[in-house]
Amino acid sequence: MARIILGIHGLGNKPDKETLSKWWQLSLQEGLDRQGFKTKLPEFKMIYWADILYPQPLYQTIEDPDDPYFIEEKYTPAPPDLNRKSYRVRKKIVRFIGKKLHRIFLNEDFTLRYSFIPDYIIRRYFTDLDIYYKDACEKEDPEECEKKELIKQRLADALDEHKNDEILLIAHSMGSIIAFDVLSFFAPESKVHTFITIGSPLGLPLVVSKIASQYKSKPSGRREMVTPPGIYGNWFNFSDVLDKITLNYKLSRKYIFNSNAIKPRDFNVANDYFSEEGKHNPHKSFGYLRTKEFANILNNFL
Repeated sequence: MARIILGIHGLGNKPDKETLSKWWQLSLQEGLDRQGFKTKLPEFKMIYWADILYPQPLYQTIEDPDDPYFIEEKYTPAPPDLNRKSYRVRKKIVRFIGKKLHRIFLNEDFTLRYSFIPDYIIRRYFTDLDIYYKDACEKEDPEECEKKELIKQRLADALDEHKNDEILLIAHSMGSIIAFDVLSFFAPESKVHTFITIGSPLGLPLVVSKIASQYKSKPSGRREMVTPPGIYGNWFNFSDVLDKITLNYKLSRKYIFNSNAIKPRDFNVANDYFSEEGKHNPHKSFGYLRTKEFANILNNFL
């Protein structure tokens, strides 16, 4: 049985598949090297879906920042010293806000109290998420309706191809929503040894309500959020307190054990990604993939 790493990216247009895959692998190896591990990466496959939503990728050769295909955040090595505050007060505030958001936006059955507000936010700011969460197909645009299924199918096909291998599945941002959807509803027979979510919005009220609606459509009518059935080794969840997407970052409080006694284990980490211009982005995948906590878990898996 071989070990393989599958990665699924998040929102927005991306560089081409080969480039993005290379940058993820550089980040993973950088994390291992920084911790002094001699481990080398096994086979890595990027579950690339940006091309389903965007006609062409971003290009490294474009230097004009105003060009729609300019790459604003390329892979950059970690800064030599990253002295960050502990942000203890901020962590308490984030936990407090997270609890309040659930009480404000969610009913006891996980339905949304003010659905028009999140729906507006999705349409205005998260085009990819809006397409993915379309409930009904419009006859005049059938291609739009197929995109969600195509996105899910790409991950399902990769999981099936490697069903006899030990899989480590890394899902960033919206990629974690897609992965959870596939593992819970689209291809629940899929087996994953280790599931790692980074910068995940799976704790946000809007996402929780969407997942809950899918449970209700099943014969079991489940009300709790549960770890996907095919995860049999671990589920690790990584968040940075400065990452606005992970406002409700304690997934261990929201998702219960599956039949394999697996539920999320949360890690609060320092995402050290800075662009070439020196702009810090605590949500960037590259920064999560090379944290010391991630490297330790990756080394143990390998």
